[in-house]
Amino acid sequence: MTEDRKTDRRTRITVLVALAANLVIAGAKALGGVIAGSPALLSEAAHSVADSMNEVFLLAALRRSRRPADRRHPFGYGKERFFWSLLAAVGIFVMGGCFSFFQGVEALRNGTGESFGGYVAGMIVLGVALLAEGASLLRALYQLRRQGGRAGLRDPALRTVVAEDGTAVLGVCLALSGMALHMATGQVVWEASASLAIGALLVYVAYRLGSEARDQLIGEAADPRASDRIEAVLRAQPEIDSVEALFTMKTGVDTALVAARVDLVPGLDSEEVEEVAVRIKRTIVRTVPEADQVFLDVTDRPAEEARESPAATGERGGA
Repeated sequence: MTEDRKTDRRTRITVLVALAANLVIAGAKALGGVIAGSPALLSEAAHSVADSMNEVFLLAALRRSRRPADRRHPFGYGKERFFWSLLAAVGIFVMGGCFSFFQGVEALRNGTGESFGGYVAGMIVLGVALLAEGASLLRALYQLRRQGGRAGLRDPALRTVVAEDGTAVLGVCLALSGMALHMATGQVVWEASASLAIGALLVYVAYRLGSEARDQLIGEAADPRASDRIEAVLRAQPEIDSVEALFTMKTGVDTALVAARVDLVPGLDSEEVEEVAVRIKRTIVRTVPEADQVFLDVTDRPAEEARESPAATGERGGA
């Protein structure tokens, strides 16, 4: 089993743990919220339902993104992860954030009918939820550490799970605080405010996740350090006189497309150019494993013209 597939297997286990926790917690929160008539608890139930749906999206992303390239998708299906992560962000916004805002506004307008028993039941449910969400978050952070800390956040599936679980723990704390203050003061504004705060938190997280997925879907460049290593490899080749332009684009979590325009030293015939191009491509792939697609365009044009985007000139690289 390759390292990428081992990583995907660990991520799948992390997502399944989060899904199981969220399904159980969503049912408990919804039941407790209905019995207690608690807007904060119902907001947390909506949050858990949204997280459960998102875990299903992430499982689909893990399965579909590893499909091999074909004629319709010659660069593979790696961007599937970015698409499903975008759907997960939309789910957090619509199902979690908007419902939480609705519950908070309704509580301010109409009040709630919570009894002492309802408070106690709701806080017990939230206490159990805090333990379950905390365990799921610890699992996600453990895997994040195994995948190199911040480097592991390049995987949108793992990034989404960490964001969801972290938000869930903070959301439960907000709901507990709101219910406790409501019970102590008799003022519904505390619980309504907790619901509104949960909604604002979910909208913010959804915006951040959606923004990152959007950037990756529309063609985000590879990591600057990878681009620097590729440029260093190109400039180190004795046959390359100058690197006129270098473009990179992520095609998946751990794959990238590389297109470079280079000016070769004079005196190479066509056969030598082909041999040099093959060797350079292999050297780039060995140095930067995520560069799975490398295109070289040999040119003797002025640098200003060479720096135009390959997409703008309609060229895909010659050598």
